[in-house]
Amino acid sequence: MNRIALIDDDQKLGDLLKQYFSQFELEAVQFTLPSEALSALKRDKFDAIILDVMLPEMDGFEVCKKIRAFSDLPILMLTARGETSDKVLGLELGVDDYLPKPFEARELVARMKSLIRRYKKTSVGTKLRSGALLLDTQLRAAFLENQNLNLSTHEYELLKLLMTYAGQSLSRDRIMDELRGVDWEAYNRSIDVAVSRLRQKLKDPAKAPIFLRTVWGEGYCFIAPVEEAL
Repeated sequence: MNRIALIDDDQKLGDLLKQYFSQFELEAVQFTLPSEALSALKRDKFDAIILDVMLPEMDGFEVCKKIRAFSDLPILMLTARGETSDKVLGLELGVDDYLPKPFEARELVARMKSLIRRYKKTSVGTKLRSGALLLDTQLRAAFLENQNLNLSTHEYELLKLLMTYAGQSLSRDRIMDELRGVDWEAYNRSIDVAVSRLRQKLKDPAKAPIFLRTVWGEGYCFIAPVEEAL
């Protein structure tokens, strides 16, 4: 059974989701205080996180920022408005998916299962290297100069795709088609934001390597040579 950390101070909602999730082999563990959730995420094993925006102690964006400092677990954020500005901010901090309130419980289950499935899906033994950059598909992680980049699900999937097609320009439509199942949204800045975050994380101040290039009018390209690593 997959364990989900539900960070939401609405006890009634939490009780309903716990009961509903159990029908789908999902265990929801609710935390009404972000501080309790952060401690539990560092201590216990979870497979995904549901995070509300409006919380006591700190808002969901600050909680997300703290989680991303030590974990790459998939995060679905619950928003009251579902505004584009909130989504962009969340994506910049590492949120993987969104669902505005009120929502259908069945849709939430479907999205959580999709996030968990993508997160756990691995290609055993496959590693891609480009200079000091190493992408490990078994660990679902990328390392620069042996430092974990702590990529979100969006960032990891996008980097893997671009490295797989190194030297080729991929349009936004091509990216969305190739990464079918990832919740890219055609009419907001989801892909652009993910590329921007990747650029920041791939920048080595000492060597300043260039990996990603914007091909105006076409899309994005991983321009450095890539090879399979042992």
